Amino acid sequence: MSNCKNRKKIRNFMHYLYSLVLLVLFNACIQNHLSNNTNPVGEYNVVWESPSNDHNGSMPIGNGDIGLNVWVEQSGDLCFYIGKTDSWGDNGRLLKVGKVRVQTEPALVFSDIEFKQELDLNDGTIRINVKGDMDNKPVDINLNVWVDANNPVIHIDQKSTIPLAMKATIERWRTKKDTLPEIGVSDLMENRDMPGNLAKPVIVEPDNLIQGTKDYIGWYHHNQKSEGFDLTNKLQGLSEYFEEDPILHRTFGGTIKSVNATKINDSTLVTPALKEGSLSVHVLTSHPSTPEKWTIAMEKLMANTESISLEKHYENHKKWWNSFWDRSWIKASPSDSTELLKSDNDAFLVSRAYNLQRFIDASAGRGNFPIKFNGSLFTVPSEGMPGGPDYRRWGPGYWWQNTRLPYLSMTASGDFDLMKPLFKMYVDELLELSKYRTEKYFGFEGAYMPECMYFWGSVFTADYGWTPYEERIDPLQESGWHKWEWVSGPELVFMMLDYYDYTEDKEFLQNKIIPTANEIIKFFNNYYETNDNGKLVMYPSMAAETWWDCTNPMPELSGLHGITKRLMALPEGAALEVDRKFWKEINGKLADIPLRNTPSGKALAPAERFEDKRNVENPELYAVFPFRLYGIGNPNLDYGLNALKHRWDKGAFGWRQDDIFMAYLGLSEQAKENIVERTKNYDKNSRFPAFWGPNYDWTPDQDHGGVLMKTFQSMLMQVDPYSSKIYLLPAWPIDWNAEFKLHAPQNTVIEGRVVNGEIKGLKVTPASRKDDIVLIPND
Repeated sequence: MSNCKNRKKIRNFMHYLYSLVLLVLFNACIQNHLSNNTNPVGEYNVVWESPSNDHNGSMPIGNGDIGLNVWVEQSGDLCFYIGKTDSWGDNGRLLKVGKVRVQTEPALVFSDIEFKQELDLNDGTIRINVKGDMDNKPVDINLNVWVDANNPVIHIDQKSTIPLAMKATIERWRTKKDTLPEIGVSDLMENRDMPGNLAKPVIVEPDNLIQGTKDYIGWYHHNQKSEGFDLTNKLQGLSEYFEEDPILHRTFGGTIKSVNATKINDSTLVTPALKEGSLSVHVLTSHPSTPEKWTIAMEKLMANTESISLEKHYENHKKWWNSFWDRSWIKASPSDSTELLKSDNDAFLVSRAYNLQRFIDASAGRGNFPIKFNGSLFTVPSEGMPGGPDYRRWGPGYWWQNTRLPYLSMTASGDFDLMKPLFKMYVDELLELSKYRTEKYFGFEGAYMPECMYFWGSVFTADYGWTPYEERIDPLQESGWHKWEWVSGPELVFMMLDYYDYTEDKEFLQNKIIPTANEIIKFFNNYYETNDNGKLVMYPSMAAETWWDCTNPMPELSGLHGITKRLMALPEGAALEVDRKFWKEINGKLADIPLRNTPSGKALAPAERFEDKRNVENPELYAVFPFRLYGIGNPNLDYGLNALKHRWDKGAFGWRQDDIFMAYLGLSEQAKENIVERTKNYDKNSRFPAFWGPNYDWTPDQDHGGVLMKTFQSMLMQVDPYSSKIYLLPAWPIDWNAEFKLHAPQNTVIEGRVVNGEIKGLKVTPASRKDDIVLIPND
């Protein structure tokens, strides 16, 4: 009996010792996992184990200028739509370049297969793998789809255990002249005073197949006409400014080629059956051009691409994407280690959403024009909507308030190259027009940026109205929507100052920021009069699209406070004394930030006086973000907290910025709740989990994803634009751990981990910036 008791004690002890060893090993694994602070993006690859039903089951991929929607149909056909940042059609709409179908022989889908389609984020590649038995023999087929990060070409590569032929077909939907049954908001021929809003029918012209080629097939869209450009400029008194029509004779399209391929007809090409093979789809936009000139340029492009081996192209492609992901990252995980490896928790879902949205930005953010908020390059046909994949709600125009949102997170992620198309359009291309328009309309110097513009700078036709400029007393647009909404100028300058603070690009400061800032500030100084106290009285004005009758609106006023304050603080020698004197003078003429009384105390107000509410924005909180005059580390935080608490409208979707406001006010649990809700709000008609929308705009909704990214970063780190301070964990939830690498001003990179609310393994480059870091304890 005694021996039995001893054996039982020994057995219990051994069980205890075994459990202790397992616990130690498990904790060691956890600590090793947490200390391995490297790019974790591979954990967020999207994997599908079955083909898709149609285009709603597509994956996005791109090289910054060319974007694809890629899917494999139940039949085994590989399909993709092609989008491009500068494929503007003759009606001023951003059109798809085209669609390609690739069929394999034997087919990708056959009985009893293992199917896998994976978006490999780290390599910027969609990988398709099919395994199974065919004629009692094992078959393994692999296809890679990638858009060359350094060249305008799409590659489809295949390696298989059996010879595989590929048949590529150009599938046009613009095959004949087609009259659209309706017109959308911001279309060039929109006239809200006419039935159906149509000033005249909108006719979509067909694409053309290239004929007479021997070893490739191709198609193009050539703008033989330009509908609305001249009309819009004549209505707005801008015709004398423009020397060239940016729509007329714009030509875009693609070609498909493969080594030793056979051309079946003008739209079909077949490769020989090989165990290794590839197809290349080149994409080109030329302006101005003719079909003949475009074809010559395309053949030169193909020859240049083929002068370098496919292997070398792919090596360079992967290098670009690997470098992109190594710039920065955020990975959140539950602080409860028992859930660390689960992929069905909120921390994982938010982290995946952040990384997928950053991938979408990179796939469409390096082209000739800014990211289109209403679908980017990844629109697909929607039932009942005209134009097939070319349709996007809100049309071809750019709204500043929407356009800016995908860009708000790019400084912290170090994606400075993705910001350049935004500055290129608004500064390099539109500033001079804005100066011209200001002088012509008002007779004084300066520049104002209308909220709503086409890519060449004219205001939307329907907003401006169909009464010609020469017949008007008021030269501004007739529409009350954003008639005096001019925050785009101050915010553009504010974002440019962020870019300078992070990069310390002195040439950008001298040649871009200061000239732009001076013109924007001059406009407000010249447009508005001063009162007896020498203060500018900003009336008439409006606060975003929400309050239509205002005096001293918060967005413009806080923006002017912010940019003059930052400009005055530029280092010695960075600006001329005459400029510093001007900025100081204007700063002294600005009214105080408007406040109102609430049951909780004083709060930021939409304006000094505000009436006639028409929309659901919260312009009073623009002093918190984007202009960051109130928030963590600044006096009167309660003004912002009370404004948030008593805001008129709430939401966690689309362009709503509630999540960002919460983060900048230090409300970790509220910010977490909102961002989790935002993460789960993707378009349920879409298979891809980061195709947000349609919300206020269209699928995939880039505003929704842009707010998500900025919120996630700001929960973890914030920088004070008026000082050198960097705040860590300002709104980070206590029940989330994290691994991160983010950028800060003065070319600073910050890496570390968050473990149970504490920063571990903090690395700051350069090390001197570590003194500027302020850790915000989670209360």
